Amino acid sequence: MKAADMTRRHALQLLGGALSGLALTRSWGAEAIPPEETRGIVPGPFTGTRESLGAYRCPEWFRDAKFGIWAHWGPQSAPEDGDWYARNLYLQGSKQYQDHLERYGHPTRFGYKDIIPTWKGEQFDPEHLVGLYQKAGAKYFMSMGVHVDNFDMWNSKYQRWNAAKMGIKRDVVGLFRQAAIKHGLKFGVSDHLWMAYKWMSVAHASDLTGPLAGVPYDGIDPKWNDLYGGCPEIYRKLPWDEDGIPDSWKREWFRRIQDLVDQYQPDVLYCDGQIPFAQWGLDLVAHFYNQNLRRHGGKLEAVYTSKRPSDSAAGLCVFDKERGVVDGIWPQPWQTETCIGHWHYDRNVRYKTPKQIIDMLVDVVSRNGNFLLNFPLNTHGVLDDREQIILAAITTWMQVNSGAIYGTRPWRTFGEGPNLVKPEPGQKYNETNRKDFTFEDVRFTTRGKILYTFFMGWPEQPTLTIPALATSRPYVAGRIQQVKLIGSDKKLSWKHDVTGLTVPLPPDRPCDYGCALEIQGLET
Repeated sequence: MKAADMTRRHALQLLGGALSGLALTRSWGAEAIPPEETRGIVPGPFTGTRESLGAYRCPEWFRDAKFGIWAHWGPQSAPEDGDWYARNLYLQGSKQYQDHLERYGHPTRFGYKDIIPTWKGEQFDPEHLVGLYQKAGAKYFMSMGVHVDNFDMWNSKYQRWNAAKMGIKRDVVGLFRQAAIKHGLKFGVSDHLWMAYKWMSVAHASDLTGPLAGVPYDGIDPKWNDLYGGCPEIYRKLPWDEDGIPDSWKREWFRRIQDLVDQYQPDVLYCDGQIPFAQWGLDLVAHFYNQNLRRHGGKLEAVYTSKRPSDSAAGLCVFDKERGVVDGIWPQPWQTETCIGHWHYDRNVRYKTPKQIIDMLVDVVSRNGNFLLNFPLNTHGVLDDREQIILAAITTWMQVNSGAIYGTRPWRTFGEGPNLVKPEPGQKYNETNRKDFTFEDVRFTTRGKILYTFFMGWPEQPTLTIPALATSRPYVAGRIQQVKLIGSDKKLSWKHDVTGLTVPLPPDRPCDYGCALEIQGLET
């Protein structure tokens, strides 16, 4: 078939898809929501209103946990070529598009649907993995629920493109949940689905230049619409908003995430964005909370995260700040998430160092936050050698310093030093501003009457001075009674005056990265 004929067919099919989507939208009406009993929302004190959800309070287990590990894994991991593969393979000029051409062929013939069967995960051992994460100090584990690729990682009732039926042909979410429970970890799932309607639209596009310009990619075939979606507009530049998303897709999102919640009863439900889709989203959060209340005998242990500050400010959920820190001590518990490299496995990526990870963990905890760290699995379902070295370094550090992390609360100030990592207005990811912390960078946490003071490097001189603890500072009150170096049995002397706290250090450091003093006597 000639390119011109293919282009005409493409236009007719897009028009048909648009009319079909319009019919689905009209069947529910503009913003119309079916009755609550039809939606299957669990009855309880939470209803789909912001006023009702404003009664939410973050559970203590989450405040105490501080550290979680996440596994970004799915069919996009099969090429081992980094983030957003299912979208970028359809964007002419992108690195993944070029890699896809060289490895698999042109996306008019070999697209994302053809990548899925290559994802086998033949070495996937969730019990072993979660055991490593528990040993490393994680208190909760997050499984990918569904990424923006529209592929469900569980035995989905409403999406045939799912891990139980295609690719690995195993219920990944269910297996990870079993492993988390066995190892005593809280269990979470992540939802990135809501933006898939726009995100996958490029599968309906075509090259803009070259010999196949105008010839549609494989997503144009209507029989793949349940993977690639029926979006009539091609979003080459992706606006991360809800404009143009029909009610039919909102209902699809609701049913699938409700199914995920009902089948696997997560403790944490992470949303890659805000609470989406107005009433649909509020109803989903209410359903999640009510179900959790019923499961825990009336005690709410659920955590829903949103990246829209107004959602958490209204008390609806926990605020999530991707790849960065908030400014100062956040008034309520919050979470940041980052990855050691790219979100999905990239065989050529440069990973963060263990020091960078520990620096960020301590910084986040001092600001009243939780730190969720992603270790992407490769196509086989395992951690590579470099990842295992990083995980082992975190394990060793936690064995020394966990007492100054778990169950702690922020002090009167989060810290001081040359690297305060102050977020810039409008900056989405502020972790790019980070430099390695030094001994001059101090961060504080407390438990009861104990003040923990992290110094994030080992000074060349044998004496450490912490100006942030000077008696002249307005937040410093009380009289120091004891100072210990966590992980060392050496007895310390100290001097505390208007210049700060001065402590001669022992010759041997107790750990390779940030070390902590345990201080008693100061008011916390």
